[in-house]
Amino acid sequence: MNSAPRVLAVLDDLLTAAAHDDRGALWQLAEQGRELDANLVRLPPGAEVGEHQEDVLDVLLVVIAGSGRVVVSGGDALNLTPTSVVWLPRTSRRSLAAGPDGLAYVTVHRRRPGLTVKPSVAPLAAPSSAYEGGEAPCMLDRVCPECGRLSQDPDPVFCSRCGERFAGH
Repeated sequence: MNSAPRVLAVLDDLLTAAAHDDRGALWQLAEQGRELDANLVRLPPGAEVGEHQEDVLDVLLVVIAGSGRVVVSGGDALNLTPTSVVWLPRTSRRSLAAGPDGLAYVTVHRRRPGLTVKPSVAPLAAPSSAYEGGEAPCMLDRVCPECGRLSQDPDPVFCSRCGERFAGH
């Protein structure tokens, strides 16, 4: 693990270099051995990230440019402007909407552990019967086509990381 501090990105440069209609994660923290995940996300004017819920992690959202709003359960809206810092506690339901100039923000949260496949084990209650568990169900329909995040929602509409709409919705 490289423990030396260093500049990983200049957010203004990333936003300036992005095409006008680029949407979603423009940058992701990808350092080996890290304990955090971070993303620079941009939504074009009027774009939305549909209502979703993160069940495992608290997320810190820091607005870099533009404006918008976070709508939380109950319909309350939090206005977002540059330098706004919003805490999105785990299990909270929320949606995001970009204002007329779009919205660029950084999300930071504890690193999500990678998915693992556990070996099948025969049930203890019936040692004499053959185990017929089979393979785990395919979850490719829950993987965001834009940023690759696995959604915790069994039928996702929007990616909670980058806002991309899932196929079939």
